[in-house]
Amino acid sequence: MELKIQIIKKLSPFHLAIPVNNLEQNRIFYKEVLGCFEGRSGDHWVDFDFFGHQLVIHLDHNTKNENSNPVDGKDVPIPHFGVILEWKIFQEFAKKLKKRKIEFIIEPYIRFKGCTGEQSTMFLKDPSGNALEFKSFKEPSQIFAK
Repeated sequence: MELKIQIIKKLSPFHLAIPVNNLEQNRIFYKEVLGCFEGRSGDHWVDFDFFGHQLVIHLDHNTKNENSNPVDGKDVPIPHFGVILEWKIFQEFAKKLKKRKIEFIIEPYIRFKGCTGEQSTMFLKDPSGNALEFKSFKEPSQIFAK
């Protein structure tokens, strides 16, 4: 018997805790570069509102992420995390990051142009090397379309 998961119309915020090797440098990145609101914090961790989700950075001096998989002839970093933005918001956010001269792992570009699942995507790293992907679907109902 196959288990089927139903998609809930109202998404619940996720909670993700990631390691960083410099708390203050990453606090500045998430607040000032990405525009995340800072919540609670302690001596070794900081909560952020990451586009409606709870992201916690934890001080850990053993961070190193250098793996990748080839996708569209580009080296997609693994692991990575991110958020799906509305099309217009993605475009504005990409412009904001370019204006700040952010170094991208993969510059903003469109995948599957004119096809099912057309999407904009971009990858960058935080100061501790955690890879982030921001993406947007031209047609939001096609997020899981084949």
